Amino acid sequence: MAGSNTLQVYKDAAVDFLTLVVAGRIDEAYQKYVDMQGRHHNVYYPSDFTSLKQGMMENHSQFPTKQINVKHIIAEDSLVAVHSNIVMSPGETGVAVVHLFRFDGGRIVEMWDVGQSIPTDSPNQAGAF
Repeated sequence: MAGSNTLQVYKDAAVDFLTLVVAGRIDEAYQKYVDMQGRHHNVYYPSDFTSLKQGMMENHSQFPTKQINVKHIIAEDSLVAVHSNIVMSPGETGVAVVHLFRFDGGRIVEMWDVGQSIPTDSPNQAGAF
């Protein structure tokens, strides 16, 4: 079981990783935080981190002004969940996303992500967050 200091380090690393990726500093994010021998579970790319990194670079080229607003962070043992709003282009409502990271040796060794588009006319008055 990870101690509270380790959990905070993992939480900070997960948020910094996402912030760097969204800012287009993808090489830096991967160098600092990712064990390239690990794997991810994004269904649109092969499971190696090299493929996901390339996809992130292509996404940044398409949406260079994308923004992230972290709403919640939860950590337990080696897992960190980050719930955020990612807005691809100004003026859009964006996507509610949960990224789940598994850490080992201080590096991301496994990652999952799920997202839901936020409709502008949702009947849910509480909203996505």
